[in-house]
Amino acid sequence: MALKATVHKAAINIADMDRNYFSDVNLVLAQHPSETPQRMMLRLLAWIYHADERLEFTRGISAEDEPAIWLHNDSGEPLVWIELGLPDEKRLRKACHLARQVVLYAYNERAARVWWQQVQPALSQHDNLTVLFVDDTQMAQLAGLAQRNMALQATLQDGLMWLSDRETHLEITLQQWQGPTE
Repeated sequence: MALKATVHKAAINIADMDRNYFSDVNLVLAQHPSETPQRMMLRLLAWIYHADERLEFTRGISAEDEPAIWLHNDSGEPLVWIELGLPDEKRLRKACHLARQVVLYAYNERAARVWWQQVQPALSQHDNLTVLFVDDTQMAQLAGLAQRNMALQATLQDGLMWLSDRETHLEITLQQWQGPTE
């Protein structure tokens, strides 16, 4: 018998001062049996950073031809392609050719630094790719917020995020390893 996904619901108040975006959203996240709470919460964090009415979670870990999150234009073409983890360089190259903007949220400190040294020369040629790193301490703190039903407040300003529930208040700082060229 196959294990089923665990459903998590998140009611989030978002105040993104950088983009002048303010919204109350209710999201449903399906946590695949092989997905850790850290990765699921990183998906939620990435969604908050890019919040938009058309931004959507994909089929998840089992979908080889889709990112974790994406946003399409009215013609169905991907505008924003959001990956998590340490994907193959070919996958990111393909994403950079398909979407206007590609954002990777890398995590797992030891593996990520080795991975980045190996792929950085090849990925540096993609001017529409942003690589952001979340350290192990922040990943553990994010996982601590994971509940089946979450009520969260997210405030974004100057690249920082303050994320809180009733008991916990986190300040999330992402390290930018690569950004789009202007």
